[in-house]
Amino acid sequence: MLYIHHATIFTPHRRIDDGALLIEDAHIAAVGTVDEVAPPPGSRAIDATGLVLVPGFIDLQINGGFGHDFTADPTTIWSVARRLPRYGVTSFLPTIITSPPETLTAAQNVLEQPPPADYAGAIPLGLHIEGPFLNPKKKGAHNPAYLRLPQLAAADGWSSVRRVRLVTLAPELPGALDVIAALVERGIVVGVGHSMATYAEARAGFEAGARYGTHLFNAMPPLRHREPGLIGALLTEPRATVGLIVDGIHVHPAVVNLVWRAVGGARLNLVTDAMAALGMPPGRFLLGELEVIVDETGARLPDGTLAGSILSLDAAVWNLMRFTGCSLGEALPTVTTTPAALLGLSDQIGRLIPGSAADLVLLTPDFNVVMTIVHGNPVYINSETFNWTQGI
Repeated sequence: MLYIHHATIFTPHRRIDDGALLIEDAHIAAVGTVDEVAPPPGSRAIDATGLVLVPGFIDLQINGGFGHDFTADPTTIWSVARRLPRYGVTSFLPTIITSPPETLTAAQNVLEQPPPADYAGAIPLGLHIEGPFLNPKKKGAHNPAYLRLPQLAAADGWSSVRRVRLVTLAPELPGALDVIAALVERGIVVGVGHSMATYAEARAGFEAGARYGTHLFNAMPPLRHREPGLIGALLTEPRATVGLIVDGIHVHPAVVNLVWRAVGGARLNLVTDAMAALGMPPGRFLLGELEVIVDETGARLPDGTLAGSILSLDAAVWNLMRFTGCSLGEALPTVTTTPAALLGLSDQIGRLIPGSAADLVLLTPDFNVVMTIVHGNPVYINSETFNWTQGI
C-alpha cells in the first residue's frame, strides 16, 4: 500500500486541498482530505506538501521518441515507453504511419507479447494506425508509395482484439464508409484526417461511425465560411472528439483558443504527434522511411512539410493553459478523462477515484513532473525537485 498525503488533488468532480490518496494492489483504494483518508498500518507514505496530484496522462498519437521510430522499428515500443513517464505519460497509443502491411503486423506482434520481465514504464493501450487510407492530396509526411483506397481486405486482422484501438482515414475516399462501419463493429475508434472531405462527406463519415478528428487543422482543407469542410464538421459534431497538437507551430495559439472556446475539455484531446526526435538534440531522424530535419522548435521534411513534432504531453497541457487562460482543472480532461472515454476506458484510467488504476502524476505548481506512478509503482522520480526518501 502507498499513501500520498498533503497534496492538492484533482478528481473528476472536485479539487481537494490538503488531500490524501491510498493505493492498494495497483488501484486507487481511497481519495479525500487527510482527515477523511488515514494511512493504514504498514503502508508507505509520501509527503506531497506543496505538490499537485493528477491522473496520469494519455497520448493517443505518438510516433516514437528518444531516437526511435515505431514504424521504422516496432520493437522499440517498449524502449520508448520506459521513458515517457518523465513527461507524465502513463499510457499511450504507439502510432504506425502509412507503411507496408508487414510493419503493422510486426507492431501487433510486439503488443501481443508480454513486456520485458523488468519492465517499468507507460502502458501501450493498443495501436493507432494512421494510414494507408489517406488522401494523397493531404499526405503530409506519409510515403505516397504505400497509400491506397480503403478496402476491407486491406484491413483484415485489424480489431481491438488484435491490439488496434484507433484508425485514421480519409472519409471521402471510395469505400471509406464501409471500412469505417466495419472497424467500429470490431471495437476500433475511427478518426478522420489527412483528408480533403467536404462538410457533407465528413458528416457521412460520422454517420458511419467515425468519432475522432486527427490533429485538427493539419492535413485538411482550411475552414471557409461557405464550405466549412472537415474542420467545421468536427467542431460542430457533438459526438466527435478532436485531437490537437498544441506546440504553437502546428496551430497558432489564437486558433487554439478558438477551438477551446468551441469544444472545451470534454471534446478536446491534446496529442503530441511526437516523432523520434522527442527528448533528443537537433539532427536528422526517421519518420517511417522518410528523413526528417529537426531543429530546436520542430520537425520538417526537406521540403518544409511538418513531420510530427518534438512536443511532450506535459508541455502541451502547459501550452493550452498559456494560450487559453484556462485553469489546470479545466485543462486536465484533454489528456485524461477525454481520451479515456473515447477509448471506452473511463472505468479503468484517467480518473482519481476508488477502483481506477493507480496511474498518477505529482507536479510542482509550475508544472514540472516530480513523480509518475503506473499501476501503483513509481516509474519516474525527478530527484532534482523531490527527495523520494524523505517522503517515506
